[in-house]
Amino acid sequence: MKTLYLVRHAKSSWDERGVSDHDRELNARGKRDAPKMGELLAGMGYHPDIIYSSSAKRALTTAKIFAENVGYPVENIVVTNRIYEAATKDLVNIINEIDDKFESAMLFGHNPSFTVLSNLLTDKYIDNMPTCSVAAISLNIDSWKEVESDCGKLIAFEYPKKYQ
Repeated sequence: MKTLYLVRHAKSSWDERGVSDHDRELNARGKRDAPKMGELLAGMGYHPDIIYSSSAKRALTTAKIFAENVGYPVENIVVTNRIYEAATKDLVNIINEIDDKFESAMLFGHNPSFTVLSNLLTDKYIDNMPTCSVAAISLNIDSWKEVESDCGKLIAFEYPKKYQ
């Protein structure tokens, strides 16, 4: 059994003109929601063995905030541009490459691919993963190389508005 956590980045800002999509920062709501969701996960006992993050600023900032809350060393976050604008197949490939010594992994990235991936892997349909949401998935596999459609069960779907 492996556990996968898919985390969509917190709310980002569209205010700054001339800033590329990749370099957008979190807005005030994102800066408020990310620590709350990180604390929630820690309180639920979710402590990933490894964290991967998109190289996009909003995703990496969210990953760092969550890491601090769940007790994961920020300097150990694996940052990859492969998650940014990734298709679902690309995300599965990234997951397949995770070392089997890790029982749980947390990925920080973007929609629509994270919603599609959750729906591909699990028994429950999610219409949309809102910003700063988390899909916790229990995978009925022994190796990350075995990740494929319908191999998991959605054990939790958490998002900020659920707690407001």
